[in-house]
Formats: sequence, structure tokens, C-alpha cells
Amino acid sequence: MRQAITTKFFGPTNSRGARVKATAQAGSVTIEWDYAIDSDENHTRAAIALCTKYGWRGQLHGGGMPDGRGNAYVFEGTEPDAEV
Repeated sequence: MRQAITTKFFGPTNSRGARVKATAQAGSVTIEWDYAIDSDENHTRAAIALCTKYGWRGQLHGGGMPDGRGNAYVFEGTEPDAEV
């Protein structure tokens, strides 16, 4: 079964810069925040880094979370898990 990926921004601290963390059931990855790109691209890069870590390939679709604190991503599948 495919896994959803969520991302969350973590602001800078006294010892670390800003970063974004991508999490799925399989695990997580944290990357440094890139101030040269916008927020959505930073979150997408974190999701891609997690996919790379686990060897996941495919079309990734994402959007903002209801609380506005991150994004959620899912893979486009060739067969639906359910029809609505």
C-alpha cells in the first residue's frame, strides 16, 4: 500500500537553522530550509528527499494541510484504491 507523506516546517534555533521534515509511516527525513525558493518548493523538496531515501518513484501530488503548518503528498496510482 502506498504511504501518504506529510511535511512540517521547523524554525531556527540557537544551534540549528530552519528546516522542513517529511514523514511517512516508513520513516522521515529532515532537510535545511532553502531561502532562495518559496515555502511550497521547500516542502516538496523534503517530500522528494524522503522518496529518494526509500526508492519510491512515481507522480507525486501535494497540497496544504488544513492547519496551514505543512503539506501532504500522495502518489498517483494506476489503479484506484477506492472509487468515489
